[in-house]
Amino acid sequence: MIKYVYYPEITSTQKVLINDFKNKKIKENICYWSDYQTDGIGSRGNKWIGKRGNLFFSFLVNKNIFSNVPLQSFSIYFGWILKKVLNKNGSSVILKWPNDFYLLKEKPKKIGGIITNIFNDFLVVGIGLNTKFSPSNEFDCLDINIKNVKILEDFFNEIFLIYKFEDIIIEFKNEFDKTKQILKIDGDLDFDGALIKNNKKVYSKR
Repeated sequence: MIKYVYYPEITSTQKVLINDFKNKKIKENICYWSDYQTDGIGSRGNKWIGKRGNLFFSFLVNKNIFSNVPLQSFSIYFGWILKKVLNKNGSSVILKWPNDFYLLKEKPKKIGGIITNIFNDFLVVGIGLNTKFSPSNEFDCLDINIKNVKILEDFFNEIFLIYKFEDIIIEFKNEFDKTKQILKIDGDLDFDGALIKNNKKVYSKR
């Protein structure tokens, strides 16, 4: 079970949750969420632009529950579960390695992303998703009409089923091989979630 804490407006669900966790104000299995974020964190030190009405959430769980997942591949694991939830609700969203949600349409455009931080035995996972609006022409928004609460409920119903990482990576690899050319990804996906490029393993875009 997950406890939800809703904020009508927040700087960053991830920043606030991490701060509360470090100050021992909260325990595991909690999710902070909002539909308006003013200072969101993007991958590789970028800022994730928040548009009112979209979905922003971060959650805290014990990583030992997901012991079958390689430490470097938690974003793939949780990202794939969310991607499948959205697909089941009618979306054509795909997961771009290693941690972005995309729609292909005429041109591939990002609609969201996922960041995972590890603190000893705990994971803080942050997700931003353009569910209603695109902040600029560079991005897109979700291609289905679905309430943010519905996405959260469906997602958390799935993650505690504890899927095998081997099953998820096989599914992801199949999609990866079909879309890597259009997404301009140079390399092959290994079964631990790494990108193999020039005979070397890469685990992030950094």
